[in-house]
Amino acid sequence: MKTIILGVGNPILRDDGVGIHVADELKKQIKRKDIEIDTASTGGMNLLDLMVDHDRAILIDAVKMKDKKIGEIGLYRLGELSAFQTCNPHDVSLPEAILLKKKLGERNIPKDIKMVGINIGELPNEFGEELSSEILKSIPKAVKIVKQELDKDE
Repeated sequence: MKTIILGVGNPILRDDGVGIHVADELKKQIKRKDIEIDTASTGGMNLLDLMVDHDRAILIDAVKMKDKKIGEIGLYRLGELSAFQTCNPHDVSLPEAILLKKKLGERNIPKDIKMVGINIGELPNEFGEELSSEILKSIPKAVKIVKQELDKDE
């Protein structure tokens, strides 16, 4: 199964970049030829373009959930979480992009799309590449969750 793992986020907006940090750690640990690991600082159509021609996509991204603790991690299917929605008014959400691609006749998008969402509470309002201690502690658990998902196909 051809899989892409995408760490998503803004690497200079502190905790929002956690998905990129998790992807960087996964690159050190996973050396399978059927798995591509990349990072993205974009959403919607651009994010979908990175997933085309893969059977499965696993996104890792910061999410904002008031009912969860900071650093808490969840595994979600596409459509289960509003975090799949973009905050950029000039772009479309990932679900909207998938629907549009299907209507345009492009069928080579992953059938299995999941997100490992790491709760950051609120979007940071300061620049920096460092993660908070709570979010930094969540990286090993996020790595473990992704690896468990990958083990399901072996």
